[in-house]
Amino acid sequence: MRTIEDLKWRYATKKFDATKKISNEDLDKLKEAIQLTATSYGLQLFKVLIIENPETRNLLKPASWGQSQITDASHLLVFCNFSEVTEDHLNHFAAIKSKANNIPMEDLSGYVGFIQSKLGELNADQIDNWTAKQTYIGLANLMNAAAELHIDTCPMEGFDKAQYDEILGLSAKGLSAAVLCPIGYRSEDDATQHASKVRKSLEDLFEVV
Repeated sequence: MRTIEDLKWRYATKKFDATKKISNEDLDKLKEAIQLTATSYGLQLFKVLIIENPETRNLLKPASWGQSQITDASHLLVFCNFSEVTEDHLNHFAAIKSKANNIPMEDLSGYVGFIQSKLGELNADQIDNWTAKQTYIGLANLMNAAAELHIDTCPMEGFDKAQYDEILGLSAKGLSAAVLCPIGYRSEDDATQHASKVRKSLEDLFEVV
């Protein structure tokens, strides 16, 4: 099973080779892997910013605890969740589903109404937390696909969310930064790549009930 070998190869890269860039072809593959992510109700209530601009990344570095991956990786991906679910989100989803499955829009009104009723049970903080969680499923797909392509990744929660939202102008778009992932190629000087993985045993991790 190649996936297992790819997962054994990958690690959270601490030092990227700033001279190596991901090809457009491979970047498109990673984008498609994220696009195919399974999400609650299929709503995909997130957006992924691909930060290439060096000036922007230099601004984000201090808001990321000064970590070098922000500026040295080939690309910086910022997974952003929508802070609230709007009628436009639901209508857009219905339109996509109608076209993909050849279902008349009116036949989807019941399903959309069901989603609205369930979301209506949640307060604003719960909605924000729920949509933020969805981004981590996309992050996992990115990391697995990147490992298959032998592209390095480093999932990061070590950043100032408020500063990211301000620098990238996210609040005006109804978005908020949830998790980061620099992607690129490891530096030969990154000693972390030689460390053994620290994982619980299968016996500790799993229990059959």
